[in-house]
Amino acid sequence: MLTGEFVVLVPVTESHVRELRRILHTPEVHARWGDADAEPGWPLDDPEVVCFAVLVDGVVRGMIQYGEEEDPGYRHASVDVFLDPAVHGRGVGEDTVRTLARYLIEERGHHRLVIDPAADNEAAVRCYTKVGFRPVGVMRRYERDHDGTGWHDGLLMDLLADELT
Repeated sequence: MLTGEFVVLVPVTESHVRELRRILHTPEVHARWGDADAEPGWPLDDPEVVCFAVLVDGVVRGMIQYGEEEDPGYRHASVDVFLDPAVHGRGVGEDTVRTLARYLIEERGHHRLVIDPAADNEAAVRCYTKVGFRPVGVMRRYERDHDGTGWHDGLLMDLLADELT
């Protein structure tokens, strides 16, 4: 369990999945994440990532996950997050990302973290910037649109351990 100012991050269990699916299929979140839950066993069966349910006052309000590059020459962690639109604009995202970043730096020993929002996701970019992430560059046609008709740009952002705010 990881504790922030507003949030508690707990490992995702089967008891969280129903609410996470509801949040994932809200229009705002679905527009960015699509059918991320289409795989059987989501989000419990992906050995490449560690998933935490985001709790606010004991209520599931989203999920944050990380993956680790273990090659010593490139060691770092990547982060992805989605939150219930009911808590958008209230500092929950910033606290969630900061809480996980602190854990990845202090407990997992990472010197660098990356996150890659859609380039046009201004709210996410603002949130990550407040935590200390900086834009590295635009990855052109980086991710397929969720309707499968095209591609959109991604913004690669990173955070070095001494830049965490």
